[in-house]
Amino acid sequence: MTLSQLHCTSAPPGPEGSGLRFAALSPGVPRPLLAEVGRLIGYEPPSDAPAHPTERELASFPVAFSHSRLSDGSRLLARTVCTGADGSGHPGGFHAHAVLLPPDAALPGGGLPVTAWDSPQWATAVPDGGVPEPLEALRPSGLLDRAGLVAFAVSRAPWLAAFFADLRALTEDEAAPRILLVERDSADTARWIALACAALPEEMARRLTFTTYTRRPRHAPQQIVGVRPEDRRDLGGQDQRFRVHDCIDRTPARPVTDAWAEAAARVWTSRRPELFDEAAALPRGRPADPGPLAAVALCAGLGLGSGCRTAAADWAREHPQALGEERLHRLLAALSAPAGDRTDAEAAALTGLFNALDGRAPAAAVGPLAALVLTRAVRSPGSGPGLGVLRPDTLTGELGPRLAAELAPELRAGIARTDRGDASRPVELLRIAELLGVDCSDLLPEVARELSRALLADPEAAYTRAVRLALEEQFELRAAVLARLDDLAAGDPPSAARLLGRVPLPFSATQALPHLRMCAEAPRATAGGGDRVTAVNTVLRASGASPITEPLVLRTAVRLVWGDSTPTAGEARMLLAQTGSDPHRAAGTWTAVVRAALEGPADDPDVSDLAHDLLRCFTGDLGPRERGALLLLGFARDLRAGTAGPGWTERALSLRAAAEPVEPTVLEHAFGALASRLLSEDRPDGELYALVHSGDADLIGAYGRAARSDRVRDRLGTVPAYVADCYTAWSSHSRAGEAWQETSAALLDSVLRPVVRVLPDDDTAAVERCLERTSPRRAEEFRIWSRPGAFGRLGRRLTGRGRRGTGAAR
Repeated sequence: MTLSQLHCTSAPPGPEGSGLRFAALSPGVPRPLLAEVGRLIGYEPPSDAPAHPTERELASFPVAFSHSRLSDGSRLLARTVCTGADGSGHPGGFHAHAVLLPPDAALPGGGLPVTAWDSPQWATAVPDGGVPEPLEALRPSGLLDRAGLVAFAVSRAPWLAAFFADLRALTEDEAAPRILLVERDSADTARWIALACAALPEEMARRLTFTTYTRRPRHAPQQIVGVRPEDRRDLGGQDQRFRVHDCIDRTPARPVTDAWAEAAARVWTSRRPELFDEAAALPRGRPADPGPLAAVALCAGLGLGSGCRTAAADWAREHPQALGEERLHRLLAALSAPAGDRTDAEAAALTGLFNALDGRAPAAAVGPLAALVLTRAVRSPGSGPGLGVLRPDTLTGELGPRLAAELAPELRAGIARTDRGDASRPVELLRIAELLGVDCSDLLPEVARELSRALLADPEAAYTRAVRLALEEQFELRAAVLARLDDLAAGDPPSAARLLGRVPLPFSATQALPHLRMCAEAPRATAGGGDRVTAVNTVLRASGASPITEPLVLRTAVRLVWGDSTPTAGEARMLLAQTGSDPHRAAGTWTAVVRAALEGPADDPDVSDLAHDLLRCFTGDLGPRERGALLLLGFARDLRAGTAGPGWTERALSLRAAAEPVEPTVLEHAFGALASRLLSEDRPDGELYALVHSGDADLIGAYGRAARSDRVRDRLGTVPAYVADCYTAWSSHSRAGEAWQETSAALLDSVLRPVVRVLPDDDTAAVERCLERTSPRRAEEFRIWSRPGAFGRLGRRLTGRGRRGTGAAR
């Protein structure tokens, strides 16, 4: 490839103010770029330069060697030197020789731009005839040789890490501050750039822009800018645009936490620059990834800080095969060596590396790392991720027994602690003890107890990776935890079911675990909200136990299916019929069956039958109040069956007194049954009179509600005799209490009157004939009461608010 060249010299300023002249150009050089090039290759002598320098003095002037990116994407590699006075006598004459490079292209031969520093192909004068000679390559001069760069790096050791930290930031973020290098000799600036390019990946080094010398750093567009000490003042108040590295006034470098920068500096000061090529051949996550460089440096025996070791461990975990067995062995030995600066982050990275390599790399290589990680896990809880699968062959030779003897007291003490509030910590220590052969079987019950409680209280928080692995690896721990959880599940089935729904605990066929198995089955059995009694039976079958011999499984099943709710009366009757009373009594579920009766709705026909069963089955278990309430329900059953003896009102009120405070549903059920019987035409003599004159608001209110039912309204509309019966009952008892007076008046007005208004004439006559047979006077009152327009005055008189009395109904 023939390089396009430009030769430029200084010239007196012309009409347009330009102080340079393009004296020779290769054919095809884009003319629009010349103005841009001219701004990049100008030259100003140092401020202390003599007005008429000698040849020797000119040779000591700084060289402006630059690599710049042009607006069209191409790049300009240029060398500008001072030539003394120009034709007009101006002392700042210069000559610039530059070549154009295509975007991202290397120099011929694959060299980096910086290698062309002081190449013998650079011209210091305009070629004869104004036409550049063809240029095929820019051979390196040898000035930037390995030995020279190493010596230079050692001399600049205090500033290397900070320089490389700024370099990495600059290559990864175009908005990062540029680097300003303060050196007296521009050759030293070139050496800095050579150090940078050797450390960077080749693609980044090829794109790095720089200039070894300028008098005006504010106007220099390159990423790395070299200045002499006196020209640093040109920055003024714009230091924030630059990271300044001044090795002349011995300004101390700032502390650095960049692992790549630390590793790069250590490689140079250790005189091992070939390690940069080794690192470049390894896979990396980003261009300046510290992991590969730190890894090869550690393999080579270089001492690095904790940040670098952390980066190497993290990288090796992601690329365990990249180093090969021999280098991996050396890396693990370096990472496992004693270190006083080891941080929690490094410990976490080492644990992750151990988890990745255990079982995949030779035990002899992993053994020292295993010893370090296990010791750290015992002595520094919470310093990193949990241990992965632990294999018995991880520790070979005397390493296992030595660690066991050293760590046994700390392991047992840590496992026995119960004041930490972290149930997974003793489990982690148990795993290590198991691996090392430290006997902790006597501590197992307490660990199982604490872990079971934690799992039940907060499954997600307690079921850590360490807990999962321990339960998979250790049969004794798993059996103890499951047995304890089974006991806890008997007391709190919903929490156990929630645990099993979120945590895949492995059941053993050798353990019964009836309550846990029921908790595992419950979600499937109750899905869809079907028959709950069937769900109970399904859950009971999952337990593998009979509620007759193990009544507690019945309690667990009931709580799993019904939770905090109450079975219906029909469900309770079936439960009682399936098992009998003894299992319910032993399990304590008889109280739930009793609640089903006491809280059942008044229109549930199974309630009173359930109450009868409960009075028969749990005679000795019921308290006085529950007994009274069930007797009230049983009395309702007798009323509906027609087997209740005389004295209904007195019986209802006495049973209510014994059941206080009685459930509203029980009162509604019992008093509703009594009211329904009193609204029938075959009620015994005196029973309605007893209710009317009891003055009990609840009982009379129940009667009023029953009288307003659709059943009563329908019968009134179809049976004239029933109209006569209700008229007689509701228009009598004028001396009864206020509760009855208000209720009966309301029934006459709102229930009976609307019916009578629409009765056919034949039915009305039939009502009158019924009343005639019992009381001609009442029949006459009915005729007057039912006459249109007479309802107000006569209604008040007939209901007792306008006359003294007309007798009593049954």
